[in-house]
Amino acid sequence: MDRIQRIIPADKTFSRKAKERWDSIAKPLGSFGILEEMIQKIAAVQETDDVDISRRTAVVMCGDHGVVSEGVTQCGSDVTAECAKAIAEGRSNINAIASTFDIDVIAVDVGVASDIKCRKLIDRKIAYGTQNMTIGSAMTADQTERAIAVGMAIVGELKDSGTQLIVTGEMGIGNTTSASAIASVMLGLPAEQVTGRGAGLSSDGLNRKISAVKRAIAVNSPNKNRPFEVLQKLGGFEIAGMTGLFLGGAYYHIPVIIDGVISAAAASIAYTMNSLCSEYMLASHCSDEPSGEGLLRYCGLAPIINAGMRLGEGTGGAMLVPLLDGAVALYKNAHRFEETSIERYSELK
Repeated sequence: MDRIQRIIPADKTFSRKAKERWDSIAKPLGSFGILEEMIQKIAAVQETDDVDISRRTAVVMCGDHGVVSEGVTQCGSDVTAECAKAIAEGRSNINAIASTFDIDVIAVDVGVASDIKCRKLIDRKIAYGTQNMTIGSAMTADQTERAIAVGMAIVGELKDSGTQLIVTGEMGIGNTTSASAIASVMLGLPAEQVTGRGAGLSSDGLNRKISAVKRAIAVNSPNKNRPFEVLQKLGGFEIAGMTGLFLGGAYYHIPVIIDGVISAAAASIAYTMNSLCSEYMLASHCSDEPSGEGLLRYCGLAPIINAGMRLGEGTGGAMLVPLLDGAVALYKNAHRFEETSIERYSELK
């Protein structure tokens, strides 16, 4: 955990160089919008204006939640194991998208409630699911720290193998309940404003979910100024693992894409642990869950895609990748003022 304190700012020298490169392209200044800013941000993280994101990996953290026993989901925890195996074997939703955009996919068992026989699934299991957060703390402090360390270690391993961009993803039945509880605390909003229907709860199911969030917060009394404590009391192993991905991205200097609301909840924890993390985060889309935009705003970020997505597994985050590819293509290959007779545009005063 001492690595968190050793995170340094991204090098803005290269962000400025990337902006100069953008401004040399024969087009109106800033006309590629937020995508220009994202390439500048990646340049600062990679410490070069020759941005390269050709090697990318989606990391799908998998874990189960004891709060499922409160009737807050449509299906049981056994679905987590089934989906984790499908992701590892390349048969799930994220795999279909990732293969189109040349993204590698790895699935990590951080806390699935059962043993999974799958050679391709990375086994970093901390425990067989969390405890029921409506009764007490979801995880112990030691478990939380170990789960964060799993995420950070995976970033280090990916860095060594040449990965240049990470997409965060998750699989865990019940984890929107956990994310809603985290959002309620971090954003200072009542449960009713941050809790959505998840995979498609009925009105009765939504009421049970809101009740569970309220009881979890009342029982655990988490303090937003102690983000590790919030994560321990209300989080999940996969959320802690994703928190480690964001912290690891900042420590190892790899840009990390935020997916949906669960990923954003993890990002809010990482950001509160060390605000420099946001310099290494890229917001992909605004989740259709009610706290999605607020959690991104909390981290000082704005989504680039607004499409009402809420699938999970890193699918929304993966959809940012082709937009970034297009931006990189323009950034590197478009004709420049010096190569044309077009007069250079001036900054508006």
